Amino acid sequence: MSGARVYFTPMRTAMKRSLVTRAGALLDRAGLASAVADGDLVAVKLHFGEAGNTGFVHPVFVREVVRRVKAAGGKPFLTDANTLYRGQRSNAVDHVECALHNGFSYATVEAPIVIADGLDGREAVDVAIEGRHFDSVRIGAAAVHADAMVVVTHVKGHEAAGFGGALKNVGMGLGCRSAKQRMHADFRPEVDAAACRSCGRCVTWCPVGAIVLGPDRVATVDYEVCYGCGECVAACPYGAIATQWKTTPEALQEKIVEHAAGALKNKRGKVVYLSFVTNVSPDCDCWHFSDAPIVPDVGVLASDDIVAIDQAAYDLVCQAPGLPGTRGEALGPGEDKFTAVTGVDGTHAMRHAETLGLGTREYELVTIE
Repeated sequence: MSGARVYFTPMRTAMKRSLVTRAGALLDRAGLASAVADGDLVAVKLHFGEAGNTGFVHPVFVREVVRRVKAAGGKPFLTDANTLYRGQRSNAVDHVECALHNGFSYATVEAPIVIADGLDGREAVDVAIEGRHFDSVRIGAAAVHADAMVVVTHVKGHEAAGFGGALKNVGMGLGCRSAKQRMHADFRPEVDAAACRSCGRCVTWCPVGAIVLGPDRVATVDYEVCYGCGECVAACPYGAIATQWKTTPEALQEKIVEHAAGALKNKRGKVVYLSFVTNVSPDCDCWHFSDAPIVPDVGVLASDDIVAIDQAAYDLVCQAPGLPGTRGEALGPGEDKFTAVTGVDGTHAMRHAETLGLGTREYELVTIE
């Protein structure tokens, strides 16, 4: 595969043009008009941020994306899938409230919010793929059924995956709640008898009938039947079947990429990526706080290649100097900021994505002011 074009606008501008306008113009250069047909339902995939977090992409930029999609003839909606952890975004009601509190109202962004996997994380579609870990993945239905997609990413570090870019935004972000469990661990459900309320939701949700309520009215798992889908974790409202996080960074990244492959399937030529290399925090935006950015703000990237845009974002952060008083302060230009700060090599995901044919790590950086 030949190199991909990644369009870049830096923070400074000699032309005195707004960064909002320049970010929108990058989308046009990356092929938004050809990706969106008249009447297309267009998923604008973003992270709404957790309560207390300030690292997510600001709504004024998202509004510009929405306006550009509408100008291309599309019908945009903002989307993300529910979280596995029990924060403020684990169901659609709380998720939408969190988004509204962080500024993503219709009045602000001019588009509705549709949570990709529905009210409780069950509205998902099994998508066949050919991966190292999975032959099918469960992706939020709204994302699967959308005609086109614009992926808006806040570039950052990640404590488990090393790097949070477009691949993670799509793969982890659009996997339904049970899919997130499968990404985070090779799952074997364990029931906390003291926490079980005998509600039977896990019994109803289990797709293979591996769970029953025993004589003591506690959920019991038949491990000969269970295949580790994680639906029971998503189902239990009381935390009686605990989320499991044990995995290796390499396996986690590969599983994320394979879910990204499912989310992007049948959308060739219909997806454009916009990544903000600004406020580059060392941790995920799912935290209830944002640590100090590890490098100065760099700029914004756009491309139609998910692997190339991640590689370009990674490289730009590595080329930047670490900021004094942050976790990146001792790191000079050219040093790998993400690996140094997180202890994880986040480029493994890009290499795996390249082997799956999702894109190329070779790119040409085209600067537009």
